[in-house]
Amino acid sequence: MSATTTAQRSDQPGRIMSGEMAEQPAVLRRILDQGAPRIREVAERIAARNPRFVLLTARGTSDNAALYAKYLLEVLLGKPCGLTSMSTTTAYGAQPDLTDVLVITVSQSGGSPDLVASTEAARAAGAITLAVTNNADSPLAAVSEFHIDVLAGPEKALPATKTYTAELLALYLFVEGLRGGDGAAAKVLPDLAQQILDRQDEVRQLAARYRFAERMVLTSRGYGYPTAKEAALKLMETSYIPALSYSGADLLHGPLAMVDNISPVIAIVTEGKGGQALQPVLERLRGRGADLVVIGSASEVERASAGFALPTDGVAEELQPILEILPLQMLAYEVTIARGQDPDAPRALAKVTETR
Repeated sequence: MSATTTAQRSDQPGRIMSGEMAEQPAVLRRILDQGAPRIREVAERIAARNPRFVLLTARGTSDNAALYAKYLLEVLLGKPCGLTSMSTTTAYGAQPDLTDVLVITVSQSGGSPDLVASTEAARAAGAITLAVTNNADSPLAAVSEFHIDVLAGPEKALPATKTYTAELLALYLFVEGLRGGDGAAAKVLPDLAQQILDRQDEVRQLAARYRFAERMVLTSRGYGYPTAKEAALKLMETSYIPALSYSGADLLHGPLAMVDNISPVIAIVTEGKGGQALQPVLERLRGRGADLVVIGSASEVERASAGFALPTDGVAEELQPILEILPLQMLAYEVTIARGQDPDAPRALAKVTETR
């Protein structure tokens, strides 16, 4: 049964999240067809000002999208890049010199007070400010010099799905624009995303295997690391399973000691240099008898306890995270349903989280 079919069962818990997951191929296509020219224009205007380095500001799911952008900016553009600590400005009142620095703030709603305040402070400190949001009328867009609309449409489910992949694609096209690229490599994504979403039965089988898990560990390296962090967040906020995410390198520096043959380890094995760098970690996990779940190529899945093979042959490494997260979104959804919970209504959460 496809994600689209599931989305049509209006009496089912999680129908909103399911429906929004199913929209992702259309959202990706909309960005490529309608959003790309505007993104390229913004990128060209910012590139002309030659920012000396880049700072990224975000919270939650958008923070994982910002981490993806950090990899893009450092690897493809060679720009020094960092993730900001907003409290240095909003709580401590620090006043850094941000002259000729590009500050990118990523936010689904564009409404959190700390994001708005830190962006205002950055602009006052001389930064070039860019907001990447799903709300062109948001306070964040209003206080930023530049804005990119990710065109995901209204997102009603508390767990963000389509806005995350929309942010990733918009950020990829922006970085491509900064370096004079046309982003044509991304045109394969909508069809491949649909192929993945149509394989929900496979994910449901994985969910049945892990519905009683008391803990999960997720790991990756390079471009796949933001995917591990985002997947862990989705699992925690929907199913309430403690899900710990680590860079493969960090996993070996201590946390490997907690890995056993009971709690599953989900490894996102991106085809390319990131996946190659993860190989020693996978060998150590196999050596410890870990219940290893691989999201990656068919050859990697064959060597694991379980997994989901991605159709990423020939897809650029930097684009694979947009596909990698899809089966993991579905896994979070299916595990939550299997545990008798409603992923549309996670306890104690609000759609717009207002931090200061």
